[in-house]
Amino acid sequence: MASLPFPGAGGYADPVVARIVAQPGVQRLPSPKLTLFVVRGFLSPEECSALVEAIDAVRRPSTIADSNGDAAYRTSETGDLSAALPIVQAVEARIAALTGLDAAHGEPLQGQRYAVGQEFKNHTDYFEPTGVDFHAFCGASGNRTWTAMAYLNMPEAGGATRFKAVDKIIQPEAGKLVCWNNRRPDGSLNPATLHQGMKVRAGVKYVITKWYRERPWSG
Repeated sequence: MASLPFPGAGGYADPVVARIVAQPGVQRLPSPKLTLFVVRGFLSPEECSALVEAIDAVRRPSTIADSNGDAAYRTSETGDLSAALPIVQAVEARIAALTGLDAAHGEPLQGQRYAVGQEFKNHTDYFEPTGVDFHAFCGASGNRTWTAMAYLNMPEAGGATRFKAVDKIIQPEAGKLVCWNNRRPDGSLNPATLHQGMKVRAGVKYVITKWYRERPWSG
């Protein structure tokens, strides 16, 4: 079989998939449409609390790469977490240990906060090659390959993550990690990764997200 065109391209020879499934406590979505894993208890309550505090210190209104004219498309807040923070270093190292993905290909760890009524409507994490800002976002480091997202708390109601193409709704749970390949096994972009951060109905939701690229991250 030919070598993978980038880390975690997918397929039976994908070393990322092989590494993840070999570890205890990992659940794999039983669907041929999407390579997705769930790991409960990936973060401790203390780590979740420290990350929430770090997000609150830097959060700002979230943005989207390509505006589609819908002002309510993404209504959360976002915070870029400093790589100098010990909690960030620890979490990034643990994600790298789980996946085997090259840390050099990772974007900086980012946090998101959703208050009541806030959401992120259906979207993919990869950038569409036909998008107006594709070159600006992907010219240096390439497109996104893998996503690793962890819930830091459980809101009182709402805030689930829905993958419509595979009829899967993942409920928020403090410390739970969800990771998926944004590509099909042949390396092509996978539209079945379309997902939605559903509205928070009561309380607040915090998550962290780590994205990986085809080439080393250059900012």
